[in-house]
Amino acid sequence: MTALFNFQSALLVLLLFICTAAYCHQLFPAFMDRKKDSPVVGVAWKCARIGERLSPYISVCCVIFAVRLFIGA
Repeated sequence: MTALFNFQSALLVLLLFICTAAYCHQLFPAFMDRKKDSPVVGVAWKCARIGERLSPYISVCCVIFAVRLFIGA
């Protein structure tokens, strides 16, 4: 089953993409800021902004997903 048909997996993919985009923006800020109007990098730039501004909530969600995966629920 793909992540598109499973809501929990889709949320996990979105959460991991937000974390990855925020990390990549930290490494390459000039590249992402310069290309933020392009379709692919623009979505990553927006996810990076979400990850930077809502980082406490994103980290809590990461911990919740990690606990859920560890327990096996």
